[in-house]
Amino acid sequence: MAAHYLDFERPIADLESKIEELSRLSETAGPGAFDAEIQALRDRAQDLRKEAYANLDAWQKTMVARHPQRPHLRDYVAGLIDEFVELRGDRKFADDQAIVGGLGRFRGQPVVVMGHEKGHDTTTRLKHNFGMARPEGYRKAVRLMDMAERFSLPVITFVDTAGAYPGLGAEERGQAEAIARSTERCLTLGVPMVATIVGEGGSGGAIALAGANRVLILEHSIYSVISPEGAASILWRDGARAKDAATNMRITAQDLIKLGIVDRIIEEPAGGAHSDTETAIQAVGDAVEDELKGMAAMSAEALRKQRAERFYAIGRAGLQ
Repeated sequence: MAAHYLDFERPIADLESKIEELSRLSETAGPGAFDAEIQALRDRAQDLRKEAYANLDAWQKTMVARHPQRPHLRDYVAGLIDEFVELRGDRKFADDQAIVGGLGRFRGQPVVVMGHEKGHDTTTRLKHNFGMARPEGYRKAVRLMDMAERFSLPVITFVDTAGAYPGLGAEERGQAEAIARSTERCLTLGVPMVATIVGEGGSGGAIALAGANRVLILEHSIYSVISPEGAASILWRDGARAKDAATNMRITAQDLIKLGIVDRIIEEPAGGAHSDTETAIQAVGDAVEDELKGMAAMSAEALRKQRAERFYAIGRAGLQ
């Protein structure tokens, strides 16, 4: 897949274009003809990447969180879950592929894993509805959480959605009720639950899978009650002011951990998770494993109490 560069990455794109050009020339000029020049350009590109990603503003982080080559649920499942068996359908209406979930082994431990899947190309994006779930997706999530509790299996979720699907059919089938039921089921689980915001965490569509004991977030992911574009259209009647909204909404991982909304930031490779997906996926796996170990000895009642206190604390802080 061809590299996709964001606006602030243009200087890096120019350098990497020169690297490709010199590499092609070296094929005709002979082995090692431009090795020193190529290595110098690569070093410069890496320095620029580190510098750019160390100073991202909220809107730039939003663009990184939405990067089309950022790893999605199926990438995390492929990299972290052995013997994965997908379980489909809500047993009421249909199977919603915006949320994918099932059973598997996470580093030897049986788990229930699920999350939003956006897709990587036109075909898969349409199949997964760009990660925007309908009511049947959230009802499938409830079904999987019920199964997890029945068999005492930890739940791992990966959150990456702009929000729940706002279509007429979804509303007619009870979108708000389905999101509420899924959120409620997260909060009442008697097994450990770890949620990771791996891209966008948009509104109720995200919290329905993120009412966990521990909520983790990748360094350049975002988590918000509404998209910056949506907030701008409401506040200023101008969606073009999304950058202003992103800055004022405090949606970045660094803001969220100060507010107590998330519990842990997972560092991304220089250049974002899309620049080195394998390293990013393993970093997420290490963090999730660490959190699950910390809850291994907790009783069902203790897990519910800890989860409740976590979210009560957010509400209390908001009233201060």
